[in-house]
Amino acid sequence: MDLLEQIDRSKLPQHVAFIMDGNGRWAKKRGQIRLFGHNNGVKAVKEILNAAGNLGIKYVTVYAFSTENWSRPADEVSGIMNLLSRAIDDEIESMMKNGIRVSIIGEMERLPQKLREKVSNVIEMTKNNDKLDFVVALSYSGRWDIVEATKKIARDCADGKISPDDINSDLISKYLSTANIPDPELMIRTSGESRISNFLLYQLAYSELYFTDVLWPDFNKEELYKALISYQNRERRFGKTSEQVKK
Repeated sequence: MDLLEQIDRSKLPQHVAFIMDGNGRWAKKRGQIRLFGHNNGVKAVKEILNAAGNLGIKYVTVYAFSTENWSRPADEVSGIMNLLSRAIDDEIESMMKNGIRVSIIGEMERLPQKLREKVSNVIEMTKNNDKLDFVVALSYSGRWDIVEATKKIARDCADGKISPDDINSDLISKYLSTANIPDPELMIRTSGESRISNFLLYQLAYSELYFTDVLWPDFNKEELYKALISYQNRERRFGKTSEQVKK
């Protein structure tokens, strides 16, 4: 039985998040500069979106560029920004054809002006697509997300729009950049690292975590299937006992 046949389509996560790690190491192994790895990483994103869409997964979030990534060498940062810009140009037609709706979470104001304009344009162009929501975490960090949500809550409390007694986990979720997006049931990180690196800190509270040694440019649909099979073989208890879950 091949990997795809082992997947129970009635038990798929509706939201899968990815930390796409290992582009630089993949390039270095081939004697290339880091941007060569990032470029091939874009190809992996395209394959994963196609595979997820074909399976019926509704949300895919990728950690494309973290707040901390701004501290990388200037030429690499500039190269990544240019790569993102080209990717939008190259893939917008495919996204429209495949019903992919794009949204961005992160500090958009830190992006170069031309990239901000392209990002805004692709969000507008794809807003009515409804097959798969593609969420790109760009200039994003989980702590930034929580801090910004806290500021908004504080302002609304000060303005009398909400009371401190109204604050609970559901309300906080509505103030995060991922409001109206379900929390990921599965988070996948490539390249052998076993940490979440300031990614969706609030939203990953009950996500299943899957770590693989595969470098991101080599992460293909078969690797996605392996992660989904692992996910489906786990028991999601949310603090309950196994006996309670099975009732």
